[in-house]
Amino acid sequence: MKKKERATLILERLQALYPQPPIPLDHSDPFTLLIAVLLSAQCTDKKVNEVTPALFASGPTPAAMAALEETEILGHIRQLGLARTKARNVKRLAELLLERHGGEVPRGFAELEALPGVGHKTASVVMAQAFGVPAFPVDTHIHRLAQRWGLSDGASVTRTETDLKRLFPREAWNKLHLQIIFYGREHCTARGCDGTVCPLCRELFPRRRSPVVWLKA
Repeated sequence: MKKKERATLILERLQALYPQPPIPLDHSDPFTLLIAVLLSAQCTDKKVNEVTPALFASGPTPAAMAALEETEILGHIRQLGLARTKARNVKRLAELLLERHGGEVPRGFAELEALPGVGHKTASVVMAQAFGVPAFPVDTHIHRLAQRWGLSDGASVTRTETDLKRLFPREAWNKLHLQIIFYGREHCTARGCDGTVCPLCRELFPRRRSPVVWLKA
């Protein structure tokens, strides 16, 4: 099966399995999504969702968050990895939204990536999920599965993003990146599948294993 054929099959199977994938991070607007994604670096979405309700109750808007002391922000997120750095970044980010963007989350990659703690992946999530701009955020699951499925060589996250954008239709990117994440978490895990175990790997590479019994949504 050629690479483009594999991509077509992956898109078909994941659409059937996850027709409407939810956004894993709890949020209510672009600002809270931006903060939640920033906090998720080197941390699970589950853990972020445990701490953000209290944080967002104290700082639901850029103005309210900027008014908090860094120590108060830290108190809410202390359980997270890199908590001190994240607390500093959250406060400064909120201040910069007020200073540069009128208290609104900017709708451009360059403006987002200029904010403290916001890299390309975080900006891509916000652009895709808050503003509906086609993007393909690449997290560890997507990077791993793109290599496992022979869609990219895994040389870098940037290379993976470029390869996936070339293989999949632009209108599918925003949903597909979530679908791949869910599949990677639930079925094609780093230790639970070696490219021969889960239904999709077995269908993509039929010579590796026995016939596939496919999953249902």
